[in-house]
Amino acid sequence: MRTLFVCLALAASAAIAAPQPAAKIRPYVYQNAKGDKVDAELGTFFVPENRTNPESAQIELAFVRFKSTAKKPGNPIVYLAGGPGGSAVGAAKGSRFPLFMALREVGDVIAFDQRGTGMSQRDIPCSDPVLVPLDTPTREAVIKAYLQKSRECIEYHRDWQRVDLRGYNTNESADDLEALRRVLGAKKIDLWAISYGTHLALTTIRRHPSSIGHAVLAGTEGPDHTLKLPSNVDKHLEAIGELLKRDPEWSARVPDFVALVRQVHEKLEKEPAVAEVVDPTTKQKVKVPVNKFVMQAFTAANMGTTTIRYYPAIYYAASQGDYTAMGDFWLSFARQPIGNAMSIMMDCASGATAARRERIAREAKTSLVSNFADQVFPDICEAWGNPDLGDAFRAPVQSDVPTLFISGTLDGRTPISNAEEYAAGFSRAHHLILDGAVHSDPLFLSTPKIAQMMMALFRDEPLPARTTVVVDPPKWAPIKK
Repeated sequence: MRTLFVCLALAASAAIAAPQPAAKIRPYVYQNAKGDKVDAELGTFFVPENRTNPESAQIELAFVRFKSTAKKPGNPIVYLAGGPGGSAVGAAKGSRFPLFMALREVGDVIAFDQRGTGMSQRDIPCSDPVLVPLDTPTREAVIKAYLQKSRECIEYHRDWQRVDLRGYNTNESADDLEALRRVLGAKKIDLWAISYGTHLALTTIRRHPSSIGHAVLAGTEGPDHTLKLPSNVDKHLEAIGELLKRDPEWSARVPDFVALVRQVHEKLEKEPAVAEVVDPTTKQKVKVPVNKFVMQAFTAANMGTTTIRYYPAIYYAASQGDYTAMGDFWLSFARQPIGNAMSIMMDCASGATAARRERIAREAKTSLVSNFADQVFPDICEAWGNPDLGDAFRAPVQSDVPTLFISGTLDGRTPISNAEEYAAGFSRAHHLILDGAVHSDPLFLSTPKIAQMMMALFRDEPLPARTTVVVDPPKWAPIKK
């Protein structure tokens, strides 16, 4: 293990000694989704698409800098979007815009679009519909369709667009952040990340430890957390059940939510149903099969998000023979595109240790949703060349970087246990637990306490090791009459 850390330290030193990336920074008027405008700067710079290839093409990365309002600004604060595939520049336009503006009291705030996202190159979409046969709602059919569409997308980007797909992994993105630091002329940068962004942040802390001043990691996805544990989904459903018991109307209708989920699954396993829904493309009614797999896939795909507010109504309706919502879901799912080649390569490269894969397989045998939280992963990675970065990439991270971990008790995608696992390796870790928060916006916006603690961390002010704040949980969708 010591040899590993030495190698990584040498790699980081070599990256720091690399030539200064050529950059262009110009005035830029940034406009958010509401039409509010703020003076900013748009920066672009070039990096190798694949640093392991001496003849690699250069790709252009972009960022927007919101200049600090402080008299003595601290380190630049770099926002890392989730996904993988999210745009930081795009995220700043929405509900988090006020937080971007508020953090300028501490230092420059940088919305950095990772390679393959937003304003950065390359744009490598896989936009054709997958077209899973509607009458075959099984994981095997989904995997088969995704493999076929993956091969078509790979052929187009690799053979026709000359994209070096193997350059799209989290190590490369971490080295992009080191290049960004040099472009900014900063001794250190602070990282502000959510979901997959925390995955990238932890990798950057490992590869470039002397370049990071502070880190805020909301919804932690550690290096070995790309594939999800079925047991976390079950715990998430149990947490929903406990909240429903406190609701007068729902507790009368559904005294045991987990039992209801199990009942609906067992009923569909014995006798699949058919839902009649309107096809949004043709505006005609179509009959869509709904079975246990469809219910499991929907439940696993949306766990931990605001969509859980519909779970009780959907499962209650299903128990009464109404599967309309699931018909709509399967029709949409079967026709959606793969999305972004960057996202797939990132997840396939991050992979999972053998121990985690074995645990997932073991837990899937008894879980309410099997292993469907991982959807088509890791099965489709075969078509993408299995670009696994190896267990050295997934090893625990040790650091003395002051770090604030933020977790929500209703976040089934990046549960509290994720943060606890990696916080153990941080000598200056602080953990903010939001009781009632789901994934995404609530991890930043559900209470003013979040911004206060973030600013305190960036200013090196003292913080408690663990803080719990109660926030409003999602409001349940009404029972269908």
